[in-house]
Amino acid sequence: MNGANGSTSDYFTLLGFSHNPHLERTLFVVILIAYLLTLVGNTTIILASRMDPHLHTPMYFFLTHLSFLDLSFTTSSIPQLLYNLSGHDKTISYTGCAIQLFLFLGLGGVECLLLAVMAFDRFAAICRPLHYTVIMSPRFCWGLVSTAWGCGVANSLIMSPVTLSLPRCGHQQVDHFLCEMPALIRIACVNTAAVEGTVFILAVGIVLSPLVFILLSYGYIGRAVLQIRSASGRQKAFNTCGSHLTVVSLFYGNIIYMYMQPGNSSSQDQGKFLTLFYNIVTPLLNPLIYTLRNKEVKRALRRLLRGDREVKKK
Repeated sequence: MNGANGSTSDYFTLLGFSHNPHLERTLFVVILIAYLLTLVGNTTIILASRMDPHLHTPMYFFLTHLSFLDLSFTTSSIPQLLYNLSGHDKTISYTGCAIQLFLFLGLGGVECLLLAVMAFDRFAAICRPLHYTVIMSPRFCWGLVSTAWGCGVANSLIMSPVTLSLPRCGHQQVDHFLCEMPALIRIACVNTAAVEGTVFILAVGIVLSPLVFILLSYGYIGRAVLQIRSASGRQKAFNTCGSHLTVVSLFYGNIIYMYMQPGNSSSQDQGKFLTLFYNIVTPLLNPLIYTLRNKEVKRALRRLLRGDREVKKK
């Protein structure tokens, strides 16, 4: 059913990978396995960080939020994708599409800002070690996380209604596997230059500004690390920062392409696979890159599995 301006309907059809049925069957198996591993990996990190007192530090506090974000982000779209891949029904309700779009934009924005917060945490730990516990107080950490969540949600509250209100003149087929903003902009039947301009301006604040902050932070961190005389100290700093930089590279390599090039300017097929990588591969790799390689986390997991009495007493 269409509204007066043709902008509303009861459902959308997510074309996804329907042009290649053989690919759909393969993707279903691969994505299902990756999704289950993502759930296990990120849930394990959250439990270990919450239950082990040795990990009650700002670094693992932020990692817990990153894992929760990855869980939420993946779950907002992958179950729908698995449903569409498993049969001929490719539809999603208008409400479901709106929720998916809101979560995609909101959680993506929060993660951009949270990665910047984590870079600041590493900056404080390496460049201001004597003042670290004072700077990164629990109240300040909660304030940083709350700001990240608030800005990400505010961005989504602005862009989601604008995107969904675009007239579509009865067009209901979305050439994507989820209700992503560029894909919805493409089916609009009006000039979307103003919307794309707004998207670009907001992306500068939500996407590029945190990236610039991260790069500046690591510029100072790199200079501080080079001044460390101990080889073991330099190696420890490089290991911690290297993991974070790897996560940042994976995240921003995809999000910049998707978020900064809305509408018809990007390759649709390439965009689908980049979005798929961003939705499932990055959340799957984050626990491995950032925490499971860490000796402190490994020890915490062993204590958690053994039900160590020392952990319970503390």
